[in-house]
Amino acid sequence: MERIVITGMGAVSPVGLGVPETWKNIVNGVSGVGPITQFDASQLLVKIGCEVKNFNPEAYLPAKEARRRDRHQLFAAAAAQEAVRQSGLQITEANAERVGVVVSSAIGGIDSLLDGFKAVTNEGPRRISPFMIPMYIADGAAGMTAIDFGCKGPAYSVVTACASGVDAIGNAWMMLRAGVIDAAIAGASDAALCDVGVAAFDRIGACSRRSDDFSMTPAPFDRDRDGLVIGEGSGILILERESHARARGAEILAELAGYGATTDAYHITAPSEDGSGGARAIRAALKSSSINPDQIDYINAHGTATPLNDAAETLAIKGALGNIAYNIPVSSTKSMTGHMLGSTGALEAVFCVQAVREGVIPPTIQYQTPDPACDLDIVPNVAREKVVNVAIDNAFGFGGHNAVLVVRKYR
Repeated sequence: MERIVITGMGAVSPVGLGVPETWKNIVNGVSGVGPITQFDASQLLVKIGCEVKNFNPEAYLPAKEARRRDRHQLFAAAAAQEAVRQSGLQITEANAERVGVVVSSAIGGIDSLLDGFKAVTNEGPRRISPFMIPMYIADGAAGMTAIDFGCKGPAYSVVTACASGVDAIGNAWMMLRAGVIDAAIAGASDAALCDVGVAAFDRIGACSRRSDDFSMTPAPFDRDRDGLVIGEGSGILILERESHARARGAEILAELAGYGATTDAYHITAPSEDGSGGARAIRAALKSSSINPDQIDYINAHGTATPLNDAAETLAIKGALGNIAYNIPVSSTKSMTGHMLGSTGALEAVFCVQAVREGVIPPTIQYQTPDPACDLDIVPNVAREKVVNVAIDNAFGFGGHNAVLVVRKYR
């Protein structure tokens, strides 16, 4: 079966605009955590977030068009433009039907939905924006990306909570392998840093409340971790059939070698305690790529810094890989970006590609105290140079959704 390759990448993140800036700060262990500035958080127990900084929508879209899009859709537009530009992919009438779009969002345009609710409540229904529905629906970014680039193949969104970005890329991978399309714009975008979004995640006990002293949070895999920090942003990949990329002379960044997805069928928010669902997803991804556990050089963990998730993911990795798991570096870049919800896994796929290309493994920052329940090599605080031929990207979401990608050095 033909290989699927990556020819372009784009990123909007709490630690940078674009892949070069984002990756530089990830390698250097720069935290994106800070006080929330986008709204008045004074009445909330959680007052910190990982906000995208210095983002100017008009750098990517005309002002009138930018006003018609939700914040998460603007992030997707920026990341997609960067990815398409790097890939050199030309989308024309001749090939448009062979280019697909799978751009997901876990939450959709929650801020735009809230604006509409406030307009109805305070001023009446006639004050709702006519663009409200396309701004808040979860597949809005996918549809707008297709319009922006003239893609006429399948265009849709996969909504699987915090696994949405990885599942989006995995679905594009499956369409490419099946020969349905020749190229795809795939990834995810989320922007849920609003009062309802933050309060809701805090209400279920997921968020860190270290608002007064946030210098050591989030702390994935640390014994004293107390929860995630909500982030925002987007990660986008350009995927192509190898023959298509080579025929047009594209630079191939890496191979997307495999994908696996499972469901815990256990609990609406908590992962299965034994990590069995995640383990099955890892095994499925490895099987699809014909890669053995001893060939894995790096794991970008889901690593949310919640007590249950990190312990369950550790069991998942060990359950899938056995004792080999102790020899594989595992890091959580959410220690820097925060949890960007559905978009995080897509951005972390970018990090896996960069690790393969540059031979650098990002650190897990804020790590101070070992946890016996999280006893893998979590690359504490400082990046590590290492030849990386194979990297895997874990994403485990509410509802028991588990998704895993395998990225391999292209030869």
